[in-house]
Amino acid sequence: MARECDICGKAATMGNRIVRHGLAKAKGGIGLHTTGITRRKFSPNLQKIRVLENGNVVRRTVCTACIRSEKVKKG
Repeated sequence: MARECDICGKAATMGNRIVRHGLAKAKGGIGLHTTGITRRKFSPNLQKIRVLENGNVVRRTVCTACIRSEKVKKG
């Protein structure tokens, strides 16, 4: 099963986790410095729901944005 929405195609995206150390300049320090960058994954909020399609009830993997915007009809 692919980890993407069956309706809009939303899937996981990659990003960074940035670690900063130091005291902010406004607090009397020399500013924040980046000390580490790690790759991470942002996963969509996917739910398995039963959906009405052409009068039949089928199970689909759908993101919560599509459920809230009523792009699918729950069955």
